[in-house]
Amino acid sequence: MTNEENLAWWQSGVVYQTYPRSFQDTDGDGIGDLRGIASRLDYLVALGVNAIWISPIYPSPMADFGYDVSDHCAVHPDVGTLADFDALLVRAHAVGLRVILDYVPNHTSDQHRWFLQSRSSRENAKRDWYIWRVPGHNSSPPTNWLSEFGGPAWTFDAATEQFYYHAYLKEQPDLNWRNPQVCEAMLDVMRFWLDRGVDGFRVDAIHHLIESEDLRDNPNNPDWQPHMSPARALLRVYTMDQPEVHQAIAAMRRVADEYSDRVLIGEAYLPLDRLMAYYGVDLTGFQLPFNFQLISTSWQPTAIAALIETYEGGLPPGAWPNWVLGNHDRPRVATRLGPEQARIAAMLLLTLRGTPTIYQGEEIGMKDVPIPTDQIQDPWERNVPGLGLGRDPERTPMQWDASPNAGFSPARPWLPVSPDYTEVNVAVQSCSSRSMLSLYRVLLELRRSTPALNIGAYRQVHLTQSLLVFDRLHDRTCLRIALNFSGQPQSVELPPGEVLLSSHLDVAGGSPIPTILRPHEGIILRQRPYGETQ
Repeated sequence: MTNEENLAWWQSGVVYQTYPRSFQDTDGDGIGDLRGIASRLDYLVALGVNAIWISPIYPSPMADFGYDVSDHCAVHPDVGTLADFDALLVRAHAVGLRVILDYVPNHTSDQHRWFLQSRSSRENAKRDWYIWRVPGHNSSPPTNWLSEFGGPAWTFDAATEQFYYHAYLKEQPDLNWRNPQVCEAMLDVMRFWLDRGVDGFRVDAIHHLIESEDLRDNPNNPDWQPHMSPARALLRVYTMDQPEVHQAIAAMRRVADEYSDRVLIGEAYLPLDRLMAYYGVDLTGFQLPFNFQLISTSWQPTAIAALIETYEGGLPPGAWPNWVLGNHDRPRVATRLGPEQARIAAMLLLTLRGTPTIYQGEEIGMKDVPIPTDQIQDPWERNVPGLGLGRDPERTPMQWDASPNAGFSPARPWLPVSPDYTEVNVAVQSCSSRSMLSLYRVLLELRRSTPALNIGAYRQVHLTQSLLVFDRLHDRTCLRIALNFSGQPQSVELPPGEVLLSSHLDVAGGSPIPTILRPHEGIILRQRPYGETQ
């Protein structure tokens, strides 16, 4: 059993992801900024989260909206200055919030000074900081590797007559982490921000960090279909999840451990059995390799229960679980599941064992926004049109109130605001005791105040095609969570106790124990302590 006194903040806390360009604009240019995040910290405190993860804020040509970094140790003028960041950090810590930054180690911008030097000649000292190779047969690319964003993963540089590798856009050349100088330079980037006081990093695209050294072609994917991303036409056997990546992660962890109380969260879209290796030998890797399985698993109880069992059963001894429902790269929960089941998803996320991550807007039930063709920003959609791969729909501005542009900006936002913003916004939902925002606030408060939800064990109790029932147990406290995944009433047998919460937010303490769960209803019940009588 986990000891409360030994629990790290990232174990008992809840992480909230802000996408800075779309969170709050304060300077009137239609793009969110650091001062905007600072202005909304009181909202996040009232919501009940413990840490904010901030997507990239670094200088960038914006080929991939900040993930093409041109300077790892500065701030893009669109979002502010280093002084703005320092002020945000001080303010966040003053109100009890931790700050996690995005760290992008796999690649840089092609405008980064390192790449400009590397590209200048084959003899440049930084040539080997990136992955350069001579052409293959008939001047073809060195391998058949494909870019995640469409097209070949190799771009020819006429000046030096070699190809360079890029897992993503050609404007995002991959760093060569087999070069110790690259490793040390990128670890120094971590130290720069840790010295300023950040509480950790979400490490981007870590499974792409190192490629096979012998340049073997990736095999064809027999399951690929034309509606899928073109990059999935090949199995990424030699361009992803290479064994050497764990040495790099261990080096990152050693740097983080030079500072007290820091966390590393790794982004790796991998099957669970391979994801577990990212905790590292003897837990010397990421404290939290992101578990994205709730995003892709079929939304029905038997599949969810099997996922929980597989995940919990696969964790290395002492490893801490985590759960994610959405982020800036995946369709929003309310779009995937519908608004009613989005409430069930919220209850599931915040009652499972482990650290939850909330993406901005989930707490008010924001949906994806269709983007007119002439307003598309995402390079993935531009490179591979018509397949619905674009990420703009889930990156639209946060909806604060019913004023123009949803209170996000006085100017036209960089992406269009959802047409439903006058009803789906923070101000309206703050005034409703049964809103999605109220549900998140109540759930987060219950989680924060109840050790059984914070650190308790998980135990599955009952499972049907429509119902998932499980317990969270700590000391002599047992909470039973019953979730109806269907639009029909479901009979449920619950033990004696006290109903703490219904996802409909219309059940008060002391209410009778229900025998029927209403459509799309979740219930949290505190059972009587063991041995206690009526």
